[in-house]
Amino acid sequence: MLRKAIAIWEGNLKEGQGNLSTESGVLSHTPYSFKTRFESGNGTNPEELLAAAHAGCFAMALSNELSKVGITPKKLQVSCGISLESGKDGFSISKSHLDLVATIPGVDKAKFDSAVKAAKEGCPVSKLFKAEITLSSQLE
Repeated sequence: MLRKAIAIWEGNLKEGQGNLSTESGVLSHTPYSFKTRFESGNGTNPEELLAAAHAGCFAMALSNELSKVGITPKKLQVSCGISLESGKDGFSISKSHLDLVATIPGVDKAKFDSAVKAAKEGCPVSKLFKAEITLSSQLE
């Protein structure tokens, strides 16, 4: 399975602007810019998209882990914060923090804790943050 997105950027970093589109059409020419990333503005930014991806992936992974031990959650609410920090080598994404609020009446706490740990480690987006990155390049 391969999912795709397209980013278009025009101009320099501070005054330029771009848009993002996804194959599914959920994002269609969604704006992003220096302001939406480092200040405030109308549009999205890479860190916000990573946070949404990590929260969504973890919620699905946890649901799967719980189902393996016969538990069906009523509700899993996951928020994620991605930290972008400036250091001596420039900017880097230094951390992804997940906050989980689970509604599962009568759940066995040990089974729940085990499922949470497995989901945190097994979520494909969690694994991505440790992944090899490949690149092809073409100059026109």
